[in-house]
Amino acid sequence: MDLLVDHHCHGVVRRELDRAEFEARLSEADRPAPGTTLFDSALGDALRRHCFPVLDLLATADPDDYLARRAELGHEEVTGRLLRAAGLAAVLVDTGFLPEPLTTPAELAAAAGATAHEVVRLESVAEELEVGTATGFAGAVHEALAAAAARPDTVAFKSVAAYRVGLALGDERPSEAEVREAAGRWLADGAGRLADEVLHRFLAFAALDTGLPLQFHTGLGDRDTDLRLGDPLLLAPWLRAAESTEVPVLLLHCYPYHRNAAYLAQVFPAVHMDLGLATHNVGARAPGVLAEALELCPYGKFLYSSDGYALPELHFLGAVLFRAAADADLIPRTTENAHRVYPTVGGRGPGR
Repeated sequence: MDLLVDHHCHGVVRRELDRAEFEARLSEADRPAPGTTLFDSALGDALRRHCFPVLDLLATADPDDYLARRAELGHEEVTGRLLRAAGLAAVLVDTGFLPEPLTTPAELAAAAGATAHEVVRLESVAEELEVGTATGFAGAVHEALAAAAARPDTVAFKSVAAYRVGLALGDERPSEAEVREAAGRWLADGAGRLADEVLHRFLAFAALDTGLPLQFHTGLGDRDTDLRLGDPLLLAPWLRAAESTEVPVLLLHCYPYHRNAAYLAQVFPAVHMDLGLATHNVGARAPGVLAEALELCPYGKFLYSSDGYALPELHFLGAVLFRAAADADLIPRTTENAHRVYPTVGGRGPGR
């Protein structure tokens, strides 16, 4: 089996989950509608077919039996089984979203038998700064990003501008005065959740200055996002402005705008894409969605990711559904592409 580089994912929970907690983490919905279950969906069908057997159950078993088997084995055993079955060489872990304690990149990689790398979220860097004045904000950001980039495990930065302000970022670097004014507004409001177009644009350009690849969340997300503003085509003016840096830009997830992302990957030399969490969400339709993305996206610009979060089932499903959807030549190609974009990413995990 060709090993995959999962170039964007998250940690998994460190505790047992009841059915309601499990379903709340299964998809982008935070809960099923009354009288329904998220097991009754394309994702649920994929879970039954692929995950149930990994825990020694038939695909026809009841979801409650699956949750009972999960509890019987314990979350560490379940995590190990599913992540090892995913067949991963490396995991690039976004550590910027921790609503509850999740496994660290090293812990996730150890469970998968893979190598660990970190993707640093730009907004988290800004929100964690201890800066008292707007005047010192820009300098503090540059210092913090440089320090993060210098850590040996850091391989990329990530922007969640799509969630906060949308992807219609301006095509010019904000001036010092513009950054200072925007930072002043943010600090005056308590410096909580950063959601200002000028500051997101500043962070994105500042990330390019480090030379590390920059990932952008696009398309599909939870109910907090305005999906209309996550169309990667909105990012085109910013991409033109960033093109001279030649820093790789990775468009994550992309669905339902995957054809738009494929166009950008075709016409911008530094732009790459994946399907991320769309792969497991669409279940058996993954081959069709992948085919649509590859209508325009050059094969050398397509990477694999699961965007698995909280549940190891999602890391596993991303991998197994991608393998079922992809041409045999594309699977090793995505690993080659990842190594080209992220030169320091290890090729094989320990013990493989």
